[in-house]
Amino acid sequence: MTIDAATVKKIAQLARIRVSDEDINYYGPQLQNILAWVEQLGEVNTDGVEPLANVSEIPLSLRADVVNDGNIQQDIIKNAPEAVEGFFVVSKIVE
Repeated sequence: MTIDAATVKKIAQLARIRVSDEDINYYGPQLQNILAWVEQLGEVNTDGVEPLANVSEIPLSLRADVVNDGNIQQDIIKNAPEAVEGFFVVSKIVE
């Protein structure tokens, strides 16, 4: 697949990247090399290869998904410059 200047401009527009006219000639071959590499990866035989999330056989340690407040509300409020009834006081900002 050949990447021409119009394709580079279209890709830049889709990626919302500003590319100068001088750089278009530079990025065309770069994108073409990337696509050639992706095509080369597509030629690899992956029959019988299971999908993999981690290369090591170490199982992930999971903890129970328990919702709590950490029981440290008072310790956190101590850091606030001002607090009322266990909540931070934030000055009102109106633009």
